[in-house]
Amino acid sequence: MRLVIQRVTEASVTVDGNVTGQIGQGLLILFGAGKEDENSPDIEKEIDKIAEKIPKMRIFSDENDKINLSLKDVNGSLLVVSQFTLYADCSHGNRPSFINACSPKRAEELYEYFVAQCRKHVDTVETGIFGADMKVRLLNDGPFTVVL
Repeated sequence: MRLVIQRVTEASVTVDGNVTGQIGQGLLILFGAGKEDENSPDIEKEIDKIAEKIPKMRIFSDENDKINLSLKDVNGSLLVVSQFTLYADCSHGNRPSFINACSPKRAEELYEYFVAQCRKHVDTVETGIFGADMKVRLLNDGPFTVVL
């Protein structure tokens, strides 16, 4: 599993001209599942741990401009977007290979599970639509990006 977490002032995802998810201050999370997650007996436990950790990560600025506050501290939201291209392999030729990405069916199950776990810890969790052609718009705050 790969997560790209971006601190944002605002973010939204649009599918076919319709906004499917939109947040103000918070985190945009790009979620990708890989082949190693396909049949991993521990993947749900790993997701549980990460979904609990993300709202506690101290990656927001306090009144002294120190990176010292969590998503919970700033009452922020999450926008979670599936992105299998996080598993692109560009080591051969000019066209990326996605052979290391999880199968679509299992990846969708893991994405939905991750979103459900996030909702246990964060009041507002918005999403894109799995497998759709999404247009993601964000105002990156910092910029501040973390890869898990």
